[in-house]
Amino acid sequence: MNCKRILGGCLAGLLALSAWNLPAQPAGKPEIFTVQASNRQPTVAVSGTVIPYKQVTLAAQLPGRIKYLAGIEGDYFKEGTLLVAIDDSELVAKRSALYAQLATAEAELRNASVQYSRELWSPQSKAAPGGMGIPNLFDQMFTRPAEEFMDIRDQDAERSADLFSASTRIERARNSIMRIRAEIQALEAKIRDAKSVAPFDGVIIKKLVEVGDTVQPGQPLLKFADVTWLQVEVDVPARLVTGLQEMMVLKKAAIFDDYPEPVDVRVAQIYPMADARRHTIKVKFDIPQGISQPGMYAKILIPDTSQAVASGSLPVIPETAIRYRGSLPVVYVLNDKGEPELRLIREGRKLGNGMVTVLSGLAPGDRVYANPPPGLMNSAKE
Repeated sequence: MNCKRILGGCLAGLLALSAWNLPAQPAGKPEIFTVQASNRQPTVAVSGTVIPYKQVTLAAQLPGRIKYLAGIEGDYFKEGTLLVAIDDSELVAKRSALYAQLATAEAELRNASVQYSRELWSPQSKAAPGGMGIPNLFDQMFTRPAEEFMDIRDQDAERSADLFSASTRIERARNSIMRIRAEIQALEAKIRDAKSVAPFDGVIIKKLVEVGDTVQPGQPLLKFADVTWLQVEVDVPARLVTGLQEMMVLKKAAIFDDYPEPVDVRVAQIYPMADARRHTIKVKFDIPQGISQPGMYAKILIPDTSQAVASGSLPVIPETAIRYRGSLPVVYVLNDKGEPELRLIREGRKLGNGMVTVLSGLAPGDRVYANPPPGLMNSAKE
């Protein structure tokens, strides 16, 4: 029995040794792809944010307590709908007091007008000082004419002064009415400022206060936006803006986290001034409806007209040919000796058919491994 076990062990060892020395079975020959040229413009991916086409932040215009909120985030409202109201009880009371003052001023104006008419048709300067009988008659017939003859008294001057005084009372009453009406207009404006209405059709995208909160002038109340149409806002390097024009359409140039495929975008607005700190220019792109939602991350592929390509075209390779060492893209090139060679490249734009452009590292005519096997990484020359 022991001899059979020994012989069996020896036979197994010989088989294992022979298997170790056998050459490896040749695998399928790796596919070699000849780098082709593409006439596509090189692009640079710039990140941005999806924003509403129109957005406003409604802020408090006067201090007070919030007494009304129309809804919550996502609620839709038509233009002119009341969204937020601040308690305006004190302002309404002041307005009532001003209307009472206005009524008093108008009564004073009517009285001043009556007094002016009385002075015009029955002047006090010609009225008798009082009394009756012979003394009063004597005063009217002799005393007053004598005073005027001796330049002691001038009845015309007295009458003019009385008329001027009466007209002054009229002007004073009119000015008082104008002042009170101006105060009422200012108060009406404050009462209007206590209410914030929807400036256009849209939805509440962020509510910043609740009913009962006390607010101060300038404090934001809510954000309201029109999300029917959306845009992507991007800070573009100045060298890339030269290749953009308003109303220009970029084909398959926008990539969104919440949408599976690249989409076309249109240049909506290019700001006329660059950012003083980052030296970039803000550009807005229109996107189709139903693609994303406000606040989402987006990536825009912008043509890089500053990239000079000698032949007017870019190399194109399969996406499967690219491997990564850390974050650096590399490919395996078949050199003149027929050996694999590792080469660092700079990726360009994905063409959507499984191909990708290469900005640097390859030239048309180079031969690369279309899908390099794992063992090739150990034998490749760097």
